[in-house]
Amino acid sequence: MAEDGNWERKVLEKVALAAVEEQRRARRWGVFFKLLGFAYLAILLAAVIDWSAISPEKAARHTALIDLQGVIQAKGDVNADDVLSALQAAFDDRGAVGVVLRINSPGGSPVQAGIIADEIRRLRAKHPDKPLYVVVEDVCASGGYYVAAAADKIFVDKASIVGSIGVLMDGFGFTGTMEKLGIERRLMTAGENKGFLDPFSPQNERHKAHAQQMLDEIHRQFIDEVKKGRGDRLKETPEMFSGLMWTGAKSVELGLADGFGTVESVARDVLKAEDVRDYTVKPNFAEKFARRFGADAAAAFGAALTRFSVR
Repeated sequence: MAEDGNWERKVLEKVALAAVEEQRRARRWGVFFKLLGFAYLAILLAAVIDWSAISPEKAARHTALIDLQGVIQAKGDVNADDVLSALQAAFDDRGAVGVVLRINSPGGSPVQAGIIADEIRRLRAKHPDKPLYVVVEDVCASGGYYVAAAADKIFVDKASIVGSIGVLMDGFGFTGTMEKLGIERRLMTAGENKGFLDPFSPQNERHKAHAQQMLDEIHRQFIDEVKKGRGDRLKETPEMFSGLMWTGAKSVELGLADGFGTVESVARDVLKAEDVRDYTVKPNFAEKFARRFGADAAAAFGAALTRFSVR
């Protein structure tokens, strides 16, 4: 019986030792695969990270690029919040020797354009050794030029479209169509001017005159900003502030621009920093959807179909 007990004990010992050895092997393989995973992540990070941004030697000289592409509007892809964030990051980066604002815009909101222009002037005053240049691609009109006028210099292509220094307020009138369809407009207001420029009511001459006064005031503000930004370089003509546009070549003659250039040529020849880094704030899909939904909802909620625009 004793031998039987020893036999069972030996078998149990062997089974226990085998289990322990299996656990050790499993731990060794686990450590191996973890180390392999860490090595893979390290290689991946090494490939993705821009080490020049970390290296002081390489980061010392580069050109900061910010894109302003499209209509300037509060809920659009080009808005003051995003552009200001990009400007502040570019000016605060000690490695950026200068900032290039690449503009391709027909204009947009005078408020958004004014906010951007004011921030450009503030940052230029705060960082006097860091210039900001505008490079115009296809179009730099109205609100786009409002922003550009705040820069140190403006570079264009000879075929760029530049100018349109004016303000518009557009909308529709449906009274004739309503009469033909037999539709009656029933508008109730508290405040005699609350139905200001209502598109479904006959045009009110007092409202029209008041709207024109506002347009003229914003136009004067625009003109003042252009004169302040361009200074003695501007060769004023009777048509300069009429809303007309000119080619890039003509804009240089008129002093609306300073010369010809691209992002690459300005970085290489003017700033002497060929390494161009993009600081543009680019919203992700969710943000773009939220902005578009917000803009559409605001448009649907608005009663009037009119708006001010420097474009």
